[in-house]
Amino acid sequence: MNETTPPVAVPAALAESVTGLFGPEWAAALPKLTARQCDRWGLRPDGPAMHGVVALALPVRRADGTPAVLKMQPVDEETAGEPVALRAWAGDGAVRLLEHDSGNGAMLLEALDSSRSLLDVGLPEASTVIGRLLARLNAHPAPAGLPGLGPVTLDLAERADRLAAVRAGGDRDRLSDLAARAREVAADPGDRLLHWDLHHGNVLAPLPGSGRDAWLAIDPKPLAGDPAFELLPALFNRWEETVATGDVRRETRRRFDALTEVAVLDRDRARAWTLVRVLQQCVWWVEDEQDGLPDAHVAVADALSG
Repeated sequence: MNETTPPVAVPAALAESVTGLFGPEWAAALPKLTARQCDRWGLRPDGPAMHGVVALALPVRRADGTPAVLKMQPVDEETAGEPVALRAWAGDGAVRLLEHDSGNGAMLLEALDSSRSLLDVGLPEASTVIGRLLARLNAHPAPAGLPGLGPVTLDLAERADRLAAVRAGGDRDRLSDLAARAREVAADPGDRLLHWDLHHGNVLAPLPGSGRDAWLAIDPKPLAGDPAFELLPALFNRWEETVATGDVRRETRRRFDALTEVAVLDRDRARAWTLVRVLQQCVWWVEDEQDGLPDAHVAVADALSG
């Protein structure tokens, strides 16, 4: 294979975050690795790279001139399932997967309009869009091999119990209570294909004239489980707007009611599984040696528990 694409410039913020999470070797290799992938798939870089915490997204043109996005990211237990989910959805409510290199995890994705996301849409309309997308995405059965929500939930409960044993007062009681609630629902975890991270920034508009639906999901971290587990990202994202209403409890419930109604979810199950998601955030928070528990997630739990 002739290598014709020069090393791709990697944003400094991405190099720093990837180095912190995966070490410096992968970040150092990324410019040439991305260039080689362009050569392998006959791609031409077509603009500056975008990025998240661990993924580089490079606008490219295919050999026939059509736009696409080359996504490069380390493969771990969170990211390994992304091509599996995108292949299963086959564009039904989600960005299309065009190519996948199982050797290094590279993905070639349908190009979307990165300048238009649900971050810029009013919350009532955005909640409706997310609810409808969840209903479509979760209608698909989970492919074999994805992590299951049952084992994930039981593991969370066990970790929470260990953390509660060394915490004091209200933190200890909350962790113990959430762990007990998690065990109650773990026996019936569901078998649908879950996105896991469908918040406002992970919903983009298609390119004009593409003939695609008005909004499409990106960046899944898929699980096999109950669709009622999907709501916390959409409740927590744009939290400052919830706080700005002056009534966090009321606004959280309004969002929750809108999502459950549009996604056609049982409210009691949605409440129970959302509390499992809160537990997940609390466990991560404490394991990262942060003080107390995350205020916003605790506020969500309080709004839904009363």
